[in-house]
Amino acid sequence: MESYIEHLITQSVAFSLAAVLLVTFLESLALVGLLLPGTVMMATLGAFIGSGRVNFYEAWAAGIIGCFAGDWISYYIGHRFKKPLHRWSFLKKHKSLMSKTSHALHQHSFATVIVGRFIGPTRPLVPLVAGMLDLKPLKFALPNVLGCLTWPPVYFLPGILAGVAIGIPAGAEVAHFRWLLLTAFVLVWLAGWLGWRWFREGKRSADWLSRYLPLGRLRWACVLAAVAALVALVMLVRHPLMPVYRHLLWQVMAF
Repeated sequence: MESYIEHLITQSVAFSLAAVLLVTFLESLALVGLLLPGTVMMATLGAFIGSGRVNFYEAWAAGIIGCFAGDWISYYIGHRFKKPLHRWSFLKKHKSLMSKTSHALHQHSFATVIVGRFIGPTRPLVPLVAGMLDLKPLKFALPNVLGCLTWPPVYFLPGILAGVAIGIPAGAEVAHFRWLLLTAFVLVWLAGWLGWRWFREGKRSADWLSRYLPLGRLRWACVLAAVAALVALVMLVRHPLMPVYRHLLWQVMAF
């Protein structure tokens, strides 16, 4: 799949945008999104944006269209075929996830539709379940619009940052800068993930990681990751190549 998308992107601008639309559509389509490595594919597309092969705003627009199409088709499928879907063995295998999604939509439909778009397993399920629960179209539409507007650039971002870094002219400190950028990104992600687990402590069911990261250790790990991320970001900002990187990034993001 990824090699096919790369082939499309290298052909022309039209094919590039078609690839973006295809990925975002499939990532949002009911159940299909569960089978695709969406985060990897979106990061790959972001790398092409960062390298200048694809225009950021055109890709963003194509991504929005793909999201809307996938979400509303999923919503219609859930609404139109809710009875057969309840009996489908594939959904029964994901009964726990379906149950949690249904409960969240009942309690906080607005937040669930938005947040669900940014969480891999629930992204292709939330619109489907919303349709199965007969959530009113207008009640689904507003958070869906906000989610579809913001999701593509967020998931493109890691690839964009990597693509721009690859485009820095060769020099003595380029490798050091790239490794520092990668380290900073990983530490920021780790701090955010640990912070989310800390925030959700007591609200989620126990998993295998809970045995190794009880609340006391989780707090310390979160604080240490946040401090390490801050140090890495300061080093990154002060790096001699940062002005060059910032200029290249601005060129990608500018109209």
